[in-house]
Order: sequence, then structure tokens, then C-alpha cells
Amino acid sequence: MESYTDMFRQFMINVGNFLFRYRNTMFFVVGILLIFSTKPRLIFNSEFYDSCMDGVGFAVAIAGQVLRALVIGKDYIKRGGKDKEIMANRLVQGGLFAHSRNPLYFGNILIIVGMGIIYNSVWGYILAYSFFIFGYLAIVMAEEDFLTKKFGVEYERYCNRVPRFIPRLAGIRKTLGSGGFDWLRFLRKEYNMMCIWVSSVVVLIIWEEIGHSGYAASKSAIQTLSLYLIPILLFYGVTRYLKKAGKLST
Repeated sequence: MESYTDMFRQFMINVGNFLFRYRNTMFFVVGILLIFSTKPRLIFNSEFYDSCMDGVGFAVAIAGQVLRALVIGKDYIKRGGKDKEIMANRLVQGGLFAHSRNPLYFGNILIIVGMGIIYNSVWGYILAYSFFIFGYLAIVMAEEDFLTKKFGVEYERYCNRVPRFIPRLAGIRKTLGSGGFDWLRFLRKEYNMMCIWVSSVVVLIIWEEIGHSGYAASKSAIQTLSLYLIPILLFYGVTRYLKKAGKLST
């Protein structure tokens, strides 16, 4: 007879396989729903402190992006799977994967946490953080199930020495100093993600301004903030063109 622990684990694996298949669309839709169903608040009723919180949130999100960049620029593993199913041809244990089994997902979580700090909504914190952390945990458990079945003892040993999410700092300077950094692969793989979350931050701050002061009073700030979207769109367009033209291939 299955224990409750085994039943819960299997439930999480099933949920993880489902979320892995539809994660990009579902996470985006859930994020949009949370923004329109919750309201940002002005921290301490002060625009100054609210701007400080925005700065803290952006710094946390940047930390997540830097982590993702280091993963992709060093020893990279394709996370897209095959036909929307979990897939791995090899067990990557080098680069940042020698310090965290899921550094890309941890980077994603930092970006989400940072965006939540910028938005500053109590219900946004509760609902968004709960959903995204549950979602990533389920996906990770599904991936772990797949990798255990495929790589067996080798993967179990890897799990025993490397933490699941938060990177182990011991030896990380040596890891970052060894080998090169593949800038072309970083741009090729990451430009879309970067443009999405940075433009989302701009839209969040615009929405926050409207929520605090109303559209009429925020019109000038909205116009100024909207200008930040222009270089983001230009970067996206140029990088996409270079990728399609094969200029970013190694």
C-alpha cells in the first residue's frame, strides 16, 4: 500500500509534467491575471520609499538574470525538452550545475521575487509566490524522477553532493574563473527572456503609477516610462534578426 508521502510525490510529479508542457504560456497567463486581480500599494504612503522598493526589486531580478547568464554562458543544459516532454541526453554537472542542480529555475524565482517586490501587493505576494514556487518545485520533482530513471546511481550521487536550488558558494570562484564565457550562446538563448521580464518591469511600474495616482495624474510619468520600451524593442529586433541570419552561431 502506498504511503501518503509516495502519493504526494507522485501527485507532484504528475503536476510537474503537466506544467513543464505548458509552463511558458501558463506562467505568463497567471502573472497577467494576478496583476489585474490585485492592487499595488504605496509603501509607508511614501513615493520615496516606494521607489526604493522598486530599486530593491530590480536588483533582485538583475541577480536572477546574472545567475541565468552565468549558467548559459558556461556549461549549459537544454531545458526545453523534446516535444514538450522532459528530455536530457547527458547529465550536466559542470559550471553552475556543480553548485546547484537547478540554477536556471532559481534564477527565474529571483526574477519573479524581484518583480513582486516592485509591484508591492500583499495578495500579489501571497498568490504569486505560492503559485510560482509550487510550480517550479513540481517541475523539478518531475525532472528529478526522469533523471533518476535515466541516470540512476550517477544522478543520486550528484543529488547527494549538490543542493537542489540555492547555489553552494564553496569553490564558485574557481568555477567562474575556469573556461570561457559563450556570449553568442547567451544572446541567442536569452535575449527573449531578458526582453520579456525587463519590459514587464516597465509595464508593472506604469500600472503601479496608475494604481497609486490614477491615469490622468500619471500621464506624464507613463509617457516617460514608455520611452524605456523603445531600446528594449530595438534590442529584441536586432538580436532576433542576427539570430535568424545565423550571426549568433558559434
